[in-house]
Amino acid sequence: MLRIWGRLSSINVRKVVLCAQVLGLDIERIDAGLSYGVVNTPDYRAKNPNGLVPLLEDGDFTLWESNAIVRYLCAREASPLYPQDLQRRADAERWMDWQQTTLNPAGSPGFKQLIRTPEAQRDPAVIAASMAATEPLFAQLDEHLARQPFMAGEALTMADIPIACEVHRWWGLPQPRPAWPHLERWYAQWLALPASRGVLDLPLS
Repeated sequence: MLRIWGRLSSINVRKVVLCAQVLGLDIERIDAGLSYGVVNTPDYRAKNPNGLVPLLEDGDFTLWESNAIVRYLCAREASPLYPQDLQRRADAERWMDWQQTTLNPAGSPGFKQLIRTPEAQRDPAVIAASMAATEPLFAQLDEHLARQPFMAGEALTMADIPIACEVHRWWGLPQPRPAWPHLERWYAQWLALPASRGVLDLPLS
């Protein structure tokens, strides 16, 4: 049994759960973080000294960092989601890193303001700056997906999983957004997958 620690309100936990569901894995998920606590207990800190979620337990093996967990699960199952061709795999990993280092930091302030900050305490300047930083990145994704069906080529790979969770979060915000037809086509394919249920159909919190 694979055990995943973390609440589904976390985008990083959603990545791992979505990956596990696409792979058809039997998992046990335990709520942890924010109001659920757990992450500051000595036992949890011994497994993840960062005190963050998600945390994966696979028998005696523990792993933290969401994108690393996605890579591990795909490789563990010898799934086509983990490309065997070195250059295609590097391409997939590049987009996973871009999600974590570029797209996520741009969108996080807007998400935190609009979803986790009481309306009276929101800072319009922070929201506007987040929108200004994020929308060109989604336009970049739209341009990329105009040339190929999926992030790393002709088929779904591990690269698509973190991006799908970012799209779910940004598009769930109560604000207008431009039309990105190629990104919308790509995301519609995700929503049609049974494996996306319980992750990409959840309201933000």
